[in-house]
Amino acid sequence: MSSNLHPMLNVAIKAARAAGAIINRAALDVESVRVSVKQTNDFVTEIDQAAEAAIIETLLTAYPGHGILAEESGSEHGAKDSEFVWIIDPLDGTTNFIHGFPVYCVSIALSVKGKVEQAVVYDPTRNDIFCATKGRGAYMNDRRIRVAKRTRLQECLISTGFPYRPGDKLKTYLNMLGEVMSQCAGVRRPGAAALDLAYVAAGFSDGFFESNLKPWDVAAGSLLVTEAGGLIGNFTGEADFMDHGECVAGNPRIYGQLVTTLGKYSKFAGAGDKATVRQALTDDAAATDAPAATQTLSRPRGARAAHPVTPSPGDQT
Repeated sequence: MSSNLHPMLNVAIKAARAAGAIINRAALDVESVRVSVKQTNDFVTEIDQAAEAAIIETLLTAYPGHGILAEESGSEHGAKDSEFVWIIDPLDGTTNFIHGFPVYCVSIALSVKGKVEQAVVYDPTRNDIFCATKGRGAYMNDRRIRVAKRTRLQECLISTGFPYRPGDKLKTYLNMLGEVMSQCAGVRRPGAAALDLAYVAAGFSDGFFESNLKPWDVAAGSLLVTEAGGLIGNFTGEADFMDHGECVAGNPRIYGQLVTTLGKYSKFAGAGDKATVRQALTDDAAATDAPAATQTLSRPRGARAAHPVTPSPGDQT
């Protein structure tokens, strides 16, 4: 840890590395890891729980009066009325981890009076530390990072997360995805939102959007993005987005273009925009349900049906 970093950030990095060590050891034999199902397609492992315990122990040893909001244990640990609350995702990308797909991370943020002031996202497979202190910039390892400079969405690489739970409004998401795909150079779905946001901050991708997110998915990444010169908010562009369950991020120009596209899909969209989305879904459903006969070209009146041509023996090979 660097002596130039904020003391609380140094402690958060220490906690993230402790969790990363647990994750890396388990990754050597991932098939032996015990997996439980929280709900459909939503998994938790003994490694999530062990990593979370290591993080909480490190943080509360240094700051016993602080509160905790963690993915697996909620607010069970730490002070209940503190203005300092650590927001923790011990293993973002659990589904990737249990399949041996090496895209996952540890995410730790410190919220002070409701505002994120310290952030760490640690990628244990690549030993990359992304960190930020409010007002001091964002860093990847020892290098200052900035969001990408592209200004036209059609040149951009955008990351996202796919719906995976029942009731996640898949059809609405597919319409939204289709609009973004038609406007940009490419879309990627790595599977760990905190790392997606870190990559936006570092300029590895130009923007990010996803719905059905929790505070621990986005808290640390949000500070990385803003300290790297980007913007982050909900689909209508509101900056106070942490509990809204939807997130869009990018450099200021790309953020604005994504909000223009995604705003009508927001739960906070106006009645007119919501009606537009409902009509599009209705039209798509009608097209899908239309009889096959109406989707084929009819033969002009009087035209004869084509018959297969049987090749002559000399034509066959």
